Amino acid sequence: MSEPETTPATENESYERPTATALDPVLGQAFRVLDDGFVRVVDYMGSDESIVQAARVSYGRGTKKVHEDRGLIRYLIRHRHTTPFEMCEIKLHVRVPMDCWRQWIRHRTANVNEYSTRYSEAIDSSQTTPPDEWRLQASGNRQGSEGCLEPALGARLSERERALQDEARAVYQDRLSMGVAREQARKDLPLSTYTEAYWKIDLHNLLHFLALRMDPHAQEEIRAYARIIGEEILARWCPLTWEAFVDYRSEALSLTRLEIAVLAPVAAGDRDGAMAVARSFGWLEEGRNGWKRNRERSEFEEKLARLGLTAPWMRGADS
Repeated sequence: MSEPETTPATENESYERPTATALDPVLGQAFRVLDDGFVRVVDYMGSDESIVQAARVSYGRGTKKVHEDRGLIRYLIRHRHTTPFEMCEIKLHVRVPMDCWRQWIRHRTANVNEYSTRYSEAIDSSQTTPPDEWRLQASGNRQGSEGCLEPALGARLSERERALQDEARAVYQDRLSMGVAREQARKDLPLSTYTEAYWKIDLHNLLHFLALRMDPHAQEEIRAYARIIGEEILARWCPLTWEAFVDYRSEALSLTRLEIAVLAPVAAGDRDGAMAVARSFGWLEEGRNGWKRNRERSEFEEKLARLGLTAPWMRGADS
């Protein structure tokens, strides 16, 4: 198969700067998150057009007649060709609680400049929890939550939360008024205190951030920010990329080698065969009250549920 014909750009070839006409009107607009957080777009470089342009430099101009822009972007996402997405960048201004920011800053693929409480007073705002939003610890996931505390009990916690935050702020202000250095006065502020930062990232790494932080297993607070960035900002900035990302990553389903091996007999109606394969993987070890806990098995059961199927070892499965 011959390679597509490539025509190098001439020295004086001119280009118009790609713009995102749906994003421009909301530059600087604060999208509210949680009770006092926000995300706003400061600046951006590139658009869907930039991704296509970069890809065609790689593939050669002969591909332009074969692939329309949407089809090419969907192909790139589907087959994980990431380099063209690095040609786009966006700079956000965010206000986020410090405990949530700890998770955010773990993505070491961005350029960050955070508000400094050594130079300035800490932001006088803390994230609060409504009485009906105190989540319970998940029984099967040490770092997750499931369900919520009864609102009557939650009201007590919300009241004590506010008192704790007010007292911590009062102590902080007292230290400052006595001349204590800001870098030391801040040390007992709660993690619910809001911080702000400028966060600049390329589109490839932003998609990775969203894939992790929009996931249902991510902490709800950072999911709230990720949803705003995806649905309100990325969808305006690069709509073709957002559409492909939703179709092929955030709402897609991936299967491991083990899951495929179990799913094949499930699809064929071979319950005993599926059970035998699952046992060979150690998924069906007997415990006191049924099967022992197994993370891989639980994740597979969730995937089957999305497909409208029931694992053969679960109650209600066909005999």
